[in-house]
Amino acid sequence: MRWVAVLAVASAVALCGSHVLNTDGQGELWAVLVAGSATWMNYRHQADVCHAYQILHQHGVPDDHIIVMMEDDIANSRENPTPGVVINRPDGPNVYEGVPKDYTGMDVTPENFLKVLSGDAAGLQGVGSGKVLKSGPNDRVFVNLVDHGAPGIFGFPRSFLHARNFSDAILAMHRNKQFKEMVIYLEACESGSMFQNLLPNDIDVYALSAANATQPSYACYMDEHLHTFLGDVFSIKWMEDTDREDITKESLEKQFHLVEKEVNVSQVMQWGNKTMAQEMASNFLGSKESELSDFGPFPPFNDPCLKTSIDSTNVSVAIIQGRMDAAQNETEASYWAQQMVQLQQNRTWVTETMYRVALSVTGSEDAATGMMSDRRHAVTRWLCYEESVEAFHRHCFNLGENPYALRVLQPAMNLCEHGYTGAEFASAAREVCTHASVSGIV
Repeated sequence: MRWVAVLAVASAVALCGSHVLNTDGQGELWAVLVAGSATWMNYRHQADVCHAYQILHQHGVPDDHIIVMMEDDIANSRENPTPGVVINRPDGPNVYEGVPKDYTGMDVTPENFLKVLSGDAAGLQGVGSGKVLKSGPNDRVFVNLVDHGAPGIFGFPRSFLHARNFSDAILAMHRNKQFKEMVIYLEACESGSMFQNLLPNDIDVYALSAANATQPSYACYMDEHLHTFLGDVFSIKWMEDTDREDITKESLEKQFHLVEKEVNVSQVMQWGNKTMAQEMASNFLGSKESELSDFGPFPPFNDPCLKTSIDSTNVSVAIIQGRMDAAQNETEASYWAQQMVQLQQNRTWVTETMYRVALSVTGSEDAATGMMSDRRHAVTRWLCYEESVEAFHRHCFNLGENPYALRVLQPAMNLCEHGYTGAEFASAAREVCTHASVSGIV
């Protein structure tokens, strides 16, 4: 495959050393890539980030300017029939090869991510590779975040990042002159909520979100042999576009409109300084000339990504159903049927727990039911919502280890927007959630 050959050539070039990367001849290009999940069921998130690394590497960005955070439990998982290989589309190239292992396992945390952004090398001494952004006022920065999300939340394997903390970090970077311009591509459910009313349009930061503030994002490329999804629709669309285009001639605006059109399952949105979209994508993904890949845009009626796309909330259900359908005997089929029953019971438990918390806060079954069903609100009372989320995470279900718990945070927001307090929510969570800690509710 020609793309694999291109990666080999790019690898050899990168070994020759760093060079000026910006097409305007000033400053350099830096990148931070984060996959915030773990386990085989979330394979697609690390596959997306590995593919993003290959794009940057292929276009001439040296490894010392690329910082990668991922659990790194996929490539050599017992469930991987081809150890050391991660693919981002069916029969695709190995996107894992050469990926820097800057921060893996327990080092993949929101705290470490924020330290990377701020350039806090002292704070990361002895942690992972210790690499941080060393960008300055003439440099450009590209940030790609991929994981589960919720209103105002981006997930990490054992924790989560608050939208306001992310926004504060961006603003601090601007004040500290850590970039000339920055582009952020964020893949997660409700990803628009990470920027809505939080990202100013006058600090030279431009962002795309996979969905608006209330929608899920979508997975795609279900692989019947690996029994998992290989990518996310938004990520696949911007990266496959980048693979086949001459990005020194394609603007961010052109890429946005193409991706917006092809991602017909969620609303891809622009945030921040939209005038930056007139710039070429190469300003943020690397200016080195690259051969085009051997796959092109697919017709809407036969798009293998969109044909297999599914609401991220239902990925685990689809994977277990696929295992049931592929079972070789009655014993195997029975095992996966039991797993499906357990999954649904766990989900019901999480939902009922949130209802019991809402009932304790409101003292009314009707009011609690209303909090559970109301989808009209966006976050305005941030302190209350953040306190409530922290309490649910601490007392009820770890949001990083139980991704489905992210799906029931809307009622916490609703309670805040109706005037209840974070302290009232926290008290109710302590009262209701007396069970032992659990993990793996997906």
